[in-house]
Parts: sequence; C-alpha cells; structure tokens
Amino acid sequence: MTAATTASPTSTAPTPGQVWTRARGILAVVLILVVAGITFAVVRSGTNHGQLDPRSADPKGSRAVAELLKARGISVTVATTLDQATSATGPDTTLLVAGPNLLTRSQQLRLDETASASAGRTLLIAPGPAATTRLASGVRGEAHHTVSALAPSCELPAARLAGTADMGGIRYRTQAPNAITCYPAAGHPSLVVLPTGAGGDTVLLGAPDLLHNERLDKQGNASLALQLLGSRPHLVWYLPSLTDPSATTDDDSPGGENAEQPESGARDDAADESSFLDLVPSGWLWGTLQLTIAAVLAAIWRARRLGPLVTERLPVAIRASESAEGRSLLYRKANARDRASDALRAATRTRIAPLAGVPARDAHTPDVLLAAVSARIATPDHVVSTLLFGTAPPTDAALVLLADQLDALEREVRTS
Repeated sequence: MTAATTASPTSTAPTPGQVWTRARGILAVVLILVVAGITFAVVRSGTNHGQLDPRSADPKGSRAVAELLKARGISVTVATTLDQATSATGPDTTLLVAGPNLLTRSQQLRLDETASASAGRTLLIAPGPAATTRLASGVRGEAHHTVSALAPSCELPAARLAGTADMGGIRYRTQAPNAITCYPAAGHPSLVVLPTGAGGDTVLLGAPDLLHNERLDKQGNASLALQLLGSRPHLVWYLPSLTDPSATTDDDSPGGENAEQPESGARDDAADESSFLDLVPSGWLWGTLQLTIAAVLAAIWRARRLGPLVTERLPVAIRASESAEGRSLLYRKANARDRASDALRAATRTRIAPLAGVPARDAHTPDVLLAAVSARIATPDHVVSTLLFGTAPPTDAALVLLADQLDALEREVRTS
C-alpha cells in the first residue's frame, strides 16, 4: 500500500522523441514540396521574361520578328509611356499596342483619339471586351479560346499570302460594313481589320502567339506578322507600363476636368476585365492545388495510422454509487438544486416513458407523457405534472422529498 501511494504518477504527455517520430513524415513531405516548388519556380522563372518585347530573345519575346523587320528597312522604336507612343504616331507609322488591357480608361480614350487622327495603322494585341469597345468602335470582344492553326477564310491580301497561322485567343464580332474579318473559329474571327475615317486602319489580333520567337517559324506566322507590322516604314512598339505617369491622372475621377461619366456611374477601367485569379501566375495555382492534395493525403494517412477505437482498461473500477454520490456532493457544494432536480426528473421521465407506452422521442414532451401516465395511475394530474415538470425545490429537504416522490411515482407506474 505504501509503495502504491508513493509511486510517481505516469505521464500521458508525448515525449519529444515521440513528437518527432509522429511529425517527421509530414515534415519530410512538406520539405520535398517546398524544394520542388522552388526548383520549379527557378526553372520557369525566365520563360515569361520579356513577353512580347522586341528586345527579348526569350521564347515569349519578339526579337526575331523585330530583327526581320529591321532587315526589311522598317525602323522599330520601343515606347514605354503613352506620351512616347502618341507622339510618334503618323500616317507612315504602325503603332503596336502590346497590352491594351493594361491601359486605364482615360489612356484608352486618349490612344483611340490619337490613333484615329493619325491615318496610320494601330495593331491591338488581344484586347478584351472593355478595351475593344473603346479602341475599336463597332467591334465586340468575346470569350477567350484556344490558339490553333486556322485558315484565313477572307480576302485580306496579307492573310491570303500567309495562309494558315496560329490564331485564336479572343474572338470578335462586328457589324461594321467595311470591316475585314479573318481566321474564324466557330463563326467568329480572331483577326479584324477596321478602316478608320482618316485613311488608316485598326487591326485587332486575338492572340499574340504568332509574334513569339518560339512560334515565328511555324505555319505562316512570320509572313502574317511581317505584313501586318511592315505596311509602314516606321513601327512603334508600345509596351504599357504600370509606372506610366499618364496612368495616375485624374481623368477618370468624377471631379476631373475631362471626366466622362459612364452610364453605370462607376469606373470600369482595364482592371475590370480580369478577375483576381486571372492575375495570379499559373504556377502558383498549380502549387496551391498540389499542396491541397498533399494535405488531404496526409490527413488520410494519419487517420489510417490511428486505427479503430479500442476500449481503454481503467486502472481502477469505480462503483456507480460512488460516482453518483460524488456528483451529488458537487451539486450540493454549488447549491445547484435546480440542476439536480432537472437530472432526477429527466431520468424518471426516461424510465417511465416506455412503461406508459410513450416513444423515447416524446419522453420529455409534457402533453404526451402526462396523458399516458395519468391514464395508468390514480394520482391527480396536477400532482403528476408538478413532479415530472415542476420548478426547482427551494431547500435541500424539498429536493430529498422530490426524489422520494419520484421513486414512488415510478413504482406506481411499474405496478399499474
């Protein structure tokens, strides 16, 4: 007895070694995913560098077509601000806008006004619905589709000479009678040439793929690119930038001097064309998906390791009477006669309900239980109602009396 009482209690908390054993598998998986993600990011970090930049030799760059144009005597000038792009326009100039969707509403309106009056060619690369409405009046942009090899199916000399090219992307609709539509898919063209009143034209290209270095030698891409960009002796390659000072003007604000209120009363600049997910790089989306799958697999793995539930062997068996006595002492110490009486009444109702023919779900419903019990015993209804659903006893003696009366009621129901 002495040895038993002086023995130190056994700790159930896991030791550091046990924690490490359980967690090392998950940590290893997380480490592998992190290393793989960093490696993938490093490998893919340069694939989109300089996209559509005529100075970039990357797969998505456009240095190859720029060099071919220079070899044909076409001067190529790179503009990174709207002021540089608009000041260089003219009847002998082709203005290529590499990212019309990045321009704000005021920038798009200013660019359209300048390009329409220049009598030159304006080539828009994959303008979305909002940009198309402002930069090419009478043309509507539709949803984005897959880029594939398409036949020209039009009378445009440049397209007929180039033949099949990698087209697609954004498709367009137009009712303009003088518009030329080429490279249709599902009935909608991905190349639209819209003549302007000053003698120039606006060209909408649904996808930039044919201008990329990696695709220039495919299909008739080179021929089509050279003819679209080399129709004038000068080419201004406009790469919109978020640091352009013209993007921070107050032209879009309600109080601006040149403000134009849209019908909806809200600013609908180019940012409205893309959702948040469109702005997230694809690598991050794939990485998030992989981490989610890994987390689910880890949860399943850990759940299977736990195994089925087992009955625990208690070191000491405690009699039910001792448990009830200990609970009653706690009620008494807390002066919780209301909870004690509720427990007594609930237990009595649960036991007498099947004796009175009442389903277990209605054992605590006064209307159902009282009617069934009153039909079996001679005790007045109001007495039965007070015993089973009454208020809390005001004193300990009243609580003991309630317990005796509930026992007597249960015995009467059992013998009835």
